[in-house]
Amino acid sequence: QVQLVESGGGLVQPGGSLRLSCAASGFTFSSYAMSWHRQAPGKELELVAVISSVGSSTNYADSVKGRFTISRDNAKNTVNLQMNSLKPEDTAVYYCHTFLFSRQYWGQGTQVTVSS
Repeated sequence: QVQLVESGGGLVQPGGSLRLSCAASGFTFSSYAMSWHRQAPGKELELVAVISSVGSSTNYADSVKGRFTISRDNAKNTVNLQMNSLKPEDTAVYYCHTFLFSRQYWGQGTQVTVSS
């Protein structure tokens, strides 16, 4: 079965960095686009970044452009989100996501808290 497992969240001070990882299994990882989403308390789910199946194309939310970088390793079935210059407004639960077989799949989420 399809599984997405995130890791790497935590507490960081403003201006700091974190690297999130998502380990995928149960499908042909290199054939599908992957994305990261986030949901802050009381707010709607937001698309943060998306990467194409072979990693040649990426897109970012305006709020994270220039600070976050999405990447993938198709040999290891992982997708990463490098987050730099973190701000308090980046505080949210971050989810790994893919869409295949006409269904959406989500990881369990990892909490990122940016606070001094």
